[in-house]
Amino acid sequence: MTTPRTKGFALRVVSTDGHARTGVLVTPHGEVPLPTFMPVGTQGSVKTLTPDEVAATGARVVLGNTYHLMLRPGAETVAALGGLRTMTRWPHATLTDSGGFQAFSLAGKLGTRSGEKPLVTGSDDGFTFRSHLDGSRWHLSPEEAVRIQGLLGADIQMQLDVCPPGGAEPSVVDAAVARTTRWARRALVAPRPEGQALFGIVQGGMNVALRRAHAEELAALEPGFDGLALGGFSVGEPIERMYETLAEVAHALDPERPRYLMGVGTPRDLLEAIEHGVDMFDCALPTRNARNGQALTRSGRIVIKQARYKDDPSPIDPDCACTTCRGGYSRAYLRHLFMAGEILVLRLLSLHNLHLYGELTRGARAAIEAKSYAAFKREWIEQASAGNSS
Repeated sequence: MTTPRTKGFALRVVSTDGHARTGVLVTPHGEVPLPTFMPVGTQGSVKTLTPDEVAATGARVVLGNTYHLMLRPGAETVAALGGLRTMTRWPHATLTDSGGFQAFSLAGKLGTRSGEKPLVTGSDDGFTFRSHLDGSRWHLSPEEAVRIQGLLGADIQMQLDVCPPGGAEPSVVDAAVARTTRWARRALVAPRPEGQALFGIVQGGMNVALRRAHAEELAALEPGFDGLALGGFSVGEPIERMYETLAEVAHALDPERPRYLMGVGTPRDLLEAIEHGVDMFDCALPTRNARNGQALTRSGRIVIKQARYKDDPSPIDPDCACTTCRGGYSRAYLRHLFMAGEILVLRLLSLHNLHLYGELTRGARAAIEAKSYAAFKREWIEQASAGNSS
């Protein structure tokens, strides 16, 4: 068990298989088995699902989006309602991002209600946003990001960081790393409520040496981050290049702290990153794809609107134990619901997709404990490849 930097938090590594590892993240609102997938609840809700339904997939942490929640309903309102966990009725731990990724995703976009001014601009003091809702002006400094996340009441906060796009010039990546480090120092000394952990974010693009150096620099800062995250992946770089970089970087992060890969994503991504020592993941992909009519299975993706499923009586996956498959909902019925614009299909597909991610992480933990992770990963990838080619 690691010595906690923040009261109520600790990491307990249970077993290893190469760089892959299982463990437990102790939080004030329960223990989180690692590796784990964290569903995204951008506006304080995992879209279409109740908290109990999300928890039934095995999830023990849900994310909230600092940028969106500060705009609506407002951090003060969330605090008045008891914080994100109480307001949303989520029974387990919560994590909030800092707004750094929203600055990346909004970069270069112009506001429609605020004239032709950019939606976000950056300086060494932080990011200035123009709300996509009403054009109002908001400023996030490293300290303000900590303050707002404090009001949101998340168990885990993320530092404000600079995320360079994939393929950015080396000078841009170097500047992002340097500014993220400066902001890390400021975030660590900013006041935050007792019992809220703070994670640092490692940047560096696809430059392995820079990534490793940044990880070491952040790990050495005092009073110390509770965990370290890898940001700036899956932002436009070739997927194989991402895997190559993760193979060199992820296991080099401080083993005494949880390792979190931000915003990444597909089942294959998780399988690769777990092999290299990553403990925590988040991505909107399983629920977003569900709302677009895609069911994720071990044999690849099913696009439910395709005509081939019009009269198909089988479930999405006959071997799946999720509510949707076990409940006997046929592909034909799901297709009918989707084509008719019925909300139920979005719920049923979301339940299925999140269950798959829970199954993947549970299986990974069991395989690591059995020292058979390489075979487990190979079986998943081969089955998906065979299904996609059929």
